[in-house]
Formats: sequence, structure tokens, C-alpha cells
Amino acid sequence: MSGRPAGPTVREAVMRKRRAVATVAGFVLVSGLATACGGTASGSAGGAFDPAHCQGGTLTVLAHAGQGKFDPAELYTSGGGRVPTLVFRTLTTRDHTAQGPASAKVVPDLATDTGEPSQDATVWTYHLKPGLKFEDGTPIKAADIKYGIERSFAPELPGGPPYLRDWLVGGATYQGPFKGAELPSIETPDDSTLVFHLTKPEGDFPFLATATQFAPVPKDKDTGTDYQKHPISSGPYKVVSNDSGKSIVLERNPYWSRSVDDQRLACPDRIVYTSGLDPAVVNQRLVASSGDDARAVSGDVDIDASVLARLNGDPGLKSRVATGYFGDTNYLAFNPNVKPFDNPAVRQAISYAVDRQAVINAVGGSAVAKPATTFLPDQPAFGYTPYDYFPGGPNGDPDKAKQLLAQAGYPNGLTITLSHSVAGSGNGPAVAAAVQQALAKAGITVKLDGSSSDDDYQTKTQTPATEPGFFLAGWGADWPSGGPFLAPIFDGRQILPEGNFNSAQLNDPQVNAAIDAANRLTDPAQAEAAWGALDAQLGKQAWTVPLYHPVYKRLIGKDVKNAYVSDWTGVYDLSRISVK
Repeated sequence: MSGRPAGPTVREAVMRKRRAVATVAGFVLVSGLATACGGTASGSAGGAFDPAHCQGGTLTVLAHAGQGKFDPAELYTSGGGRVPTLVFRTLTTRDHTAQGPASAKVVPDLATDTGEPSQDATVWTYHLKPGLKFEDGTPIKAADIKYGIERSFAPELPGGPPYLRDWLVGGATYQGPFKGAELPSIETPDDSTLVFHLTKPEGDFPFLATATQFAPVPKDKDTGTDYQKHPISSGPYKVVSNDSGKSIVLERNPYWSRSVDDQRLACPDRIVYTSGLDPAVVNQRLVASSGDDARAVSGDVDIDASVLARLNGDPGLKSRVATGYFGDTNYLAFNPNVKPFDNPAVRQAISYAVDRQAVINAVGGSAVAKPATTFLPDQPAFGYTPYDYFPGGPNGDPDKAKQLLAQAGYPNGLTITLSHSVAGSGNGPAVAAAVQQALAKAGITVKLDGSSSDDDYQTKTQTPATEPGFFLAGWGADWPSGGPFLAPIFDGRQILPEGNFNSAQLNDPQVNAAIDAANRLTDPAQAEAAWGALDAQLGKQAWTVPLYHPVYKRLIGKDVKNAYVSDWTGVYDLSRISVK
């Protein structure tokens, strides 16, 4: 992105959100899996399904992490698929009707299309579909969406994504509507039209319009910080109880129907979300599939070693596992300001020497991780362009690495330090040890430096003044596009004194210009090509060593149908599931 983030505080909020996602996934990935067996061949689970006769029953969602605040202004959710998309419709959403890579496409939701850009993509216009209503029967108007966005700027309602502050004209200083001020850069010339004025070209605006901040909020029903207790639904379900996000019960919104929403099926009559569960307990209950758990799904927990080991010998259980992807890359990061990582030949030698198969084994095997030689995830929506500039094969090429080290002035090898987290994640001790053993074969002695806590590790690695020279890192995108994946890592204007993700501290005018050029593109195919080309260009310089892309495998109860994992979010799409 061409704009500088709002500041460290906001970026830290972003970091916490991403870390929360990674923590749940990582719990399973480092649980010591050593086998490589698969789940279902397809990405879905649950047997035959007829959308015309799927209504009724109660769906239970079993989760480790709590939903947290349930105010659309405070949620950090995009694309849909999770609980919020059952209550809050937005201008656009992800394609709920598709599985696999097509599910990462942005489609209209409340709006008639994904947005009409001006020629330079600095003005975006949306028109609302007819017949839209809140849960009390009140028509949804453009002013309700404008108000919903404006209140997300209020200091009393923090936690949403930072982009609106950067992208909307006047957003950097706007403090929300609670004292009567409006944001002029959002115009509502009539009840069904919204016009957004941006500070710079943003071809990804339709992706951002999937965020819950774009959900309508009726001003006369706004109760400020208490709104989360009973937000007014624009989706298929309304909130009937909410225990601070720990448990939430939803029932049908009588003013919603499929005639005004072609994305959600809303099959169950009632949905019960329960969190705070140990991941092992979630898997045990879903494997047993007894009582209400027969109509339950995993909310955020992947299958663990015990389940994975049973799949090939238990076809019934295997049929209840769905596989999906979330745009995510785990990698080795270099800080070129620390010797010897200022030497490209050293970075290239390490790139050749890495044993990706050993790393994948360390996180659970090929069932839960795929080798990565590109920084962009291997999904079309990101602009994935295959390359492997330092081909060492699955187990690395230590001889080639030694050759490069000799050319770099280290004919007898060298000693370096690898920093890692002590938390049970893809950045933890098991992966660090795998890297250590592989580099030893190339004559590189690696000393391991584990931080005392995950928070300490994040702080140290995301502060340029304390950033180590060589460490384990990971990155997941806010939406499936190359922009939110490459810009935070390689845009020199996004280097921050704290909460920094540009680990190479790269500030190359040509790279920054390429990011600006890609951001101007409103045609998805052209944007994908531009991001892919930039990724390939950056890969030649070995600023990172991509290690693997996670694979998500999640379980459902035996009486659940039409369950599949979204490639946008990596979780089950709750809006399409049915129960017997």
C-alpha cells in the first residue's frame, strides 16, 4: 500500500489479531505429527445436500478463541464465513456459493455490484439492492452504512482494521459521529447510493468493503459501547443472547429471506456458539459426535495428531474432515542491517541449504503444510507466480550453499544465531531445530535464541532497533490479494519504529512505485499479474526464505451437511451449513 499505517497502536492491534489466528492453527501444527496422510479428497464434508430442503435444527459451533466484541465497528473480520457474517451483511462479501479458489472472489452483498471506480480508482460508488431490511422491519438505507462506517472511527470503539483511516479523505483525523461530526468523504446522495472519496488509488476497495465496518447501523438504535449486546441484524440471524462473546445464541431474522440474499442459505433455525474450549476437547467431542455434538462444527480448531492418525483407517471419520486454505506463509526473515546478512550470497546460501521437508515434518507433515518457494501463497487470488531461484529440492543443497559461502568469504563456514518463539507455533523450537540441522550440513553453525514469551518475540522482531539478524516469521493477509500480503512486508513507507513487519527494512523506490502501480489496478486479473511479477522480482534478492504454506483440516459432527472450508478465511462457511 502506498499509505503509511495510522501508527504503532493500530498496527499492534492488527498484529494481535493475526497472532490470535496463528495461535489456534499453530497449536495443532506443532503438536508433533509425523505422518503424512490426508483428509477428504475434496474440500467439503457432510454428504448429500439439498438447499431446497435444508431448513431446521440447531447448529453448534465449538471454538477455542472467544468471539470477543460483537460490535461491527470493533470486529476485525473480512470476507464472511464466520459468525459475524450471519448477523452483519456488508456492501460486498466473498463468494459463499463457491468452494476452493473461487471462494476467494469478492462479490456483491448489500450492493448491486462490487463497486464502480473512477478512472483513477480514487472514487468508488455503490448502489444498494432493493428490499433490504433490518431485523425490526425498518428499510436499510445508505445513511445507515455511512453511519456504521463513521462510528468505527470513534475512540470508544477500537479494534477494526486500519485501512479506512488511511484510505478515506479526512479519515486520519476523524473521531467518529458521537459528537455530531460527519465524514464528508462518504456521500449519500440518495437512500440507495454511497460515494467514497479516497486519498489515493485503491483497486482493492471492494475487498475492504467486505469488512464488518461496512455493515449498516441504524443511528437511532445505536447504544455506543453497549451496542454489541444487541446489534441490529441485517443478516439472516439476530442475536438473542451474548455472554461477552464467550457464548452467543442466534435465531432467525424474520425480515431476511433468500430473495434478498443470494449468498447465504441460513439452513439452521438456531445457532449456538461456544468458546473457551481446549482444542483437544473440541476434537474429542466432534469425533464422538454424540447428542448435540452430532450437529456441531469446529469454529477455529484444526484436527490434531490423534485424529489425523485415525483418518486412513476410519472412512466415516475421514468423510467428516474438510480441507481448506488461508493465505499464509511461514518464512525465515533476514535483517540486512546485521552482518553477515547484508551479504546477498549469505542469504542465498541459506536459501539453498534449507530442508523444507524437515520443516514440514516439524509442523505436522504434508497433510498440514505445503512447501513454499514463493512469498505469495499458492492461490490464484494473490497473484501466485511460481518461481524457485535457489532450488535445493525438498531436502536442500548443502554443496551449493558451501560454494556460495566460499565466494562470500566464508570457505570454512560461519556461525549465526536464529531467533524463534517458544510458543507452540510455526515460529517455535521444532522449526528452529529443523533449520539448525539443515544449515549444519552446509557448514553453518546455528545458535538458537528462544524468546521468553510469544509477546516478547513479537515485540523484539517487530521493532527495528531490536530486530535480530535472522528469525522465524509468518504473514497472513487480511484479504486474498497481493496488496495486503506484499506491501506490509516490502513497502519502505511502512517501516515503523514499533509494530514493523518490513523485516528487511527495505525502502526501494522502484519497489514502492511497483506497489503504487498495482494498487491502482481495478481489474482483478491485471492486479494479480502485477503482484505476481513483483513477488518474483523480490524473490531474486532473497530478502526472506519462504518455508511453507499451512493447510487447514477441520472436523464436523455426523449430522452436519454442506460443510466446506473457505479459501478466504480458512474456516467453515457457517452461512451454508445444514443439520439433520
